Amino acid sequence: MTATIHGTIVSAFLAVTMSGPAAASEPQSLATVLARAGTYVADFHRQLSTIVGEERYVQDWKAIQSGRRPTSSALQHRELVSDVVLVKPPGAAAWMTFRDVFEVDGNMVRDRDDRLAHLVRSGGSPSTDDAVRTILDESSRYNIGDIERNLNTPVYTLLFLEAANQPRFKWTRTTDRSLATVPSESETPGAFRVTTEIWVVAYDETQPGTMTRTTDHKDFPARGRFWIDPATGRVLMSELLMQNRQIKATIDVSFQSEPLLGLLVPIEMRERYEGRLNGSLIEGHATYGRFRPLEK
Repeated sequence: MTATIHGTIVSAFLAVTMSGPAAASEPQSLATVLARAGTYVADFHRQLSTIVGEERYVQDWKAIQSGRRPTSSALQHRELVSDVVLVKPPGAAAWMTFRDVFEVDGNMVRDRDDRLAHLVRSGGSPSTDDAVRTILDESSRYNIGDIERNLNTPVYTLLFLEAANQPRFKWTRTTDRSLATVPSESETPGAFRVTTEIWVVAYDETQPGTMTRTTDHKDFPARGRFWIDPATGRVLMSELLMQNRQIKATIDVSFQSEPLLGLLVPIEMRERYEGRLNGSLIEGHATYGRFRPLEK
């Protein structure tokens, strides 16, 4: 049976009153840092929606045979090159990443044209539901493996930090900085490295009607961590962990400054999906670059 995990767009039903950054002399508190992060994410979404980037995305699907010495066999390999942009269809409650794939395993599947600009101008469809469905389907249509998913985009977890969504989660500051998806020989290699001044804030989704559901509409609560600059609320890294009886999923994303644009942008995403009943394993690694203004 094919396992599924789908990100959903939910209506926020509880609001948080946001305040401006506290004076430098005030002690840092978790509530203050989360308020700053909420303000930062709202501004981040607005800024990133004016920018298009290029994603180079590699996925590998393997079968794991358990035993005293577990072995793996390769089932499928995929390489995608896409334009990615943040969009919000008219009437939609949340921002969404649209992945416009133009190259699959070295073969062009479409000409690079103005589809992104058209989507942003029109919402891609006359109705909100159709527009959302189009974005989700297009963004996940070339995924491989037996675990269906449409939340494998670099800014999905930032929705959790939006002011209206924060009350859905329990938040705590933690000292654990290890990451599940990076090589074990180096705790934070490459892009996944931040200074010790950055706060690591853990989250655990506690309210029913979760932001991510299975395709049979069952709750799929999220947990994980954000690496946050406590002075500004900027998010430098994000982690998403989810599991049920069928699936265990992990997605890590790193953000770095793009000097020409004057804001942080996603630069790397690592993901891992384990089929807990059949030994299926899907691993993905995406990098981002060539950011430029979106022509509208």
